[in-house]
Amino acid sequence: MEVLVKIAQVVTALSILVLVHELGHFAFARLFKVRVEKFYLFFDIKFALFRYKPKNSHTEYGIGWLPLGGYCKISGMIDESMDTEQMNQPPQPWEFRTKPAWQRLLMMIGGVMFNVLLAFFLYAMILFTWGEQNLLNRDVKYGIATDSLSYSMGFRNGDKILMLDNQSAADIGFYELQLEMIREQVKTVTVERDGKQLVIPMGGDYLKDMLNTPGMFEPMLPFVVGQIPDDSPNFESGLLAGDCITQIDTIPVEFFQSARSILASYKGQTIPLQVLRNDFRLTIPVKVSEAGLLGIAIEGRLNQYFNLTTYKYGFFESFPAGISKAYTTIANYLKELKLIFTPRTEAYKGVGSFITIGKIFPGTWDWHAFWSLTALLSIMLAVINLLPIPALDGGHVIFLLYEMVTRRKPSDKFLEYAQVTGLFILLFIMVYAISNDIFRHLLN
Repeated sequence: MEVLVKIAQVVTALSILVLVHELGHFAFARLFKVRVEKFYLFFDIKFALFRYKPKNSHTEYGIGWLPLGGYCKISGMIDESMDTEQMNQPPQPWEFRTKPAWQRLLMMIGGVMFNVLLAFFLYAMILFTWGEQNLLNRDVKYGIATDSLSYSMGFRNGDKILMLDNQSAADIGFYELQLEMIREQVKTVTVERDGKQLVIPMGGDYLKDMLNTPGMFEPMLPFVVGQIPDDSPNFESGLLAGDCITQIDTIPVEFFQSARSILASYKGQTIPLQVLRNDFRLTIPVKVSEAGLLGIAIEGRLNQYFNLTTYKYGFFESFPAGISKAYTTIANYLKELKLIFTPRTEAYKGVGSFITIGKIFPGTWDWHAFWSLTALLSIMLAVINLLPIPALDGGHVIFLLYEMVTRRKPSDKFLEYAQVTGLFILLFIMVYAISNDIFRHLLN
């Protein structure tokens, strides 16, 4: 069921994005009185699932069977349809090729513009409906908890991250720290440890390691019992939700993350725990499993321990806030995209297809998550479409800018060859992305 929900979310989100993108091309084409011959969601190679052409309309609307995007076939343009026969006919006033270069440019970037506008609108409505809540780095009062990677890089439990290079890290979302270090390719991180400041150099291939190890930082959390499942060996031990564990056997413990290594040395034993309950100290015997676990869930609600920064937006306030969030998302995505072309990071190995997109959606339908991810994907689609690759909007834009600067229009034959080349490049990227996903799936 979870897989079906993920598939439904991916198909719905991508369908919205494709329709909005192609609507951008369609709107500018009709604005400049250029005919649109086809407007399709998905590709209709050989046949279509649905097609409809209104009376007295030049446009056929439809749904194809191949869910790899969609297209808007504009008269008099060399596009993915490769309709060279039309290009051999005399130019007509309703065709793309007879319009001024500035109009053709707007028709080409219309899809990108509409995707960005959609992201603006979605972020605004998300902020208006749900607001925004974040754990800022400055509010992680107990410091960080490390994993094996962050420990090997020089971080220690309880470190408070103060600066990335020479920039304050106070107002960065705590769960954005790792991404921010990757995006900015930071050279040093300043931390506070035992009341003193310490500079940790980011040496070696840390970017590659960090890309492959998400969640290298956690906030240190007090060791407070949240829930005891009925299949836990300590279900009837006397532990209760809300108990704060202060000592394991004879070893004082303050934080959950510090307890992991302590419990590992008591595997299979029954040991006393000191707990604090309603200001009373109690001793409770518990069993430690062979895996070094107590079989309890800790109290993980962040608002129990930290001051979460919360913003609420009125309807009109939400629009500038949505624009700001979309702008920040675009800037961050450009930085992340740059990593793919930085060989030493090996970020290109993380390129994925629809399988990767599907994994980021939750297994249950959550409207906040759905619209947030749709807005993010809309930004990604806009940016990728502006890459200077023939067959993408960015490739057409490059040729149009060349024409506007030199006053010389590339020949139809050149544009045809460029389109074919671009299609092969896109096919290669698609095969590579799918292969990456399959390879990762087999490994997991």
